[in-house]
Amino acid sequence: MGLDEQVRRVADELEIRNLLARLAQMADDGDLNEYVQLFTEDGSWQGPDGGVRRGRADLLAGAQERRASGIQGPNTNTRHVVTTTVIQLAGDTATGRTYYHYYGNTQGVPEQRTMGVYQDEFRRTAQGWKMARRVIQGPPPP
Repeated sequence: MGLDEQVRRVADELEIRNLLARLAQMADDGDLNEYVQLFTEDGSWQGPDGGVRRGRADLLAGAQERRASGIQGPNTNTRHVVTTTVIQLAGDTATGRTYYHYYGNTQGVPEQRTMGVYQDEFRRTAQGWKMARRVIQGPPPP
């Protein structure tokens, strides 16, 4: 592997890691229209309960429902924390496996509500790397 290819792989992995961080931060308190733009147009999200959302409009509806129910979003005092990520690059696609922790009561003494694993697939687009598929493994938040 030449130096140019090594640099590109490092840059790709860094962009994907930043994408993971942005997804967590946007879910917590970002603009949901911006959040869904982090997914490919045909992106999918499978929650820990097995429910699947497909496409940006459906992803937006799911995020709005989670906020309306108080599970996450501004003023819920919750935070997604992503850790221990492994990325496997394969040209214009990649996979990732990331441990996550989900906390409540972040304005006081934080309480871990759940933890699990994100199994992700990414795709390079004209706008950069996007989330193509996320499967969340772990118990749903209470």
